[in-house]
Amino acid sequence: MKLNKLMIAAVAAIILAVGFFCAHTLVRQRILENAPVQKTEPRQSVRPQAEGGQAAETEDTRDDEPATVAEMPGKSRIKITLPPPAFRGTPPEIKGVFNLEPPRGGRPREPIFVPVGCDMLLSLGCKVTSSDPDPVFGELSFITDGEKEHDPATYVELAPGTQWVQVDLGEAREIHAACVWHYHGEARVYRDVICQISNDPDFIDGVVTVFSNDHDNSSKLGAGKDKEYIETHEGRPFAVDAVTGRYVRFYSRGNTSNELNHYIEIEVYGKGG
Repeated sequence: MKLNKLMIAAVAAIILAVGFFCAHTLVRQRILENAPVQKTEPRQSVRPQAEGGQAAETEDTRDDEPATVAEMPGKSRIKITLPPPAFRGTPPEIKGVFNLEPPRGGRPREPIFVPVGCDMLLSLGCKVTSSDPDPVFGELSFITDGEKEHDPATYVELAPGTQWVQVDLGEAREIHAACVWHYHGEARVYRDVICQISNDPDFIDGVVTVFSNDHDNSSKLGAGKDKEYIETHEGRPFAVDAVTGRYVRFYSRGNTSNELNHYIEIEVYGKGG
């Protein structure tokens, strides 16, 4: 008899608990039904940022500039594929450089726009010659092989003093832009960076200088008005005013780390054939 009373009490307690749970659930559901609906905005993906504000990627960050093709009717943007950066952030101060371009604060260089159809890469795989035919390190063919990293297997080391490397485009081409990469494994400045174009392989006749930061004419090719710059993975791109020539020659005269000359890659862009 005592056991039956205990069982009845237990059953009653269970019934009460179930009833309370059901009532609580019903009230909560009605509250939610009457509550105002809140819209949830879709989550936007955020591209990771590297130190110094540069995008953590190996594609050309110049494509992130606000300028668009629509803002430049009849123009195409030169698209340059960049290697990974060897260092980020503000480079250390380099002493003894008095013609240095102002710091960009991590911003990419301004894009280069050229007439439509004049953005073709002309130099890939082209023959390269040099004032130093027997490089200290590397092969001259590295300079047009498309590899731009600062790995020892990708750069050429030339003797001290003013030296040049020359790209043979195979025929006279209308040139609208170029970009040169020296060694960029550390922050350094290469001296007397000069670019000339000619149809004469000896660069005696018909020579056009399209870039020169030899501000004091120390390489005896004429004083230049361009600024010296700290070497980075971006290289040094510059526009060319539709100069026609078969040969493109780059000069340098050592750097702020040592007296040697180094080249990783040269790219020449122009009108397609």
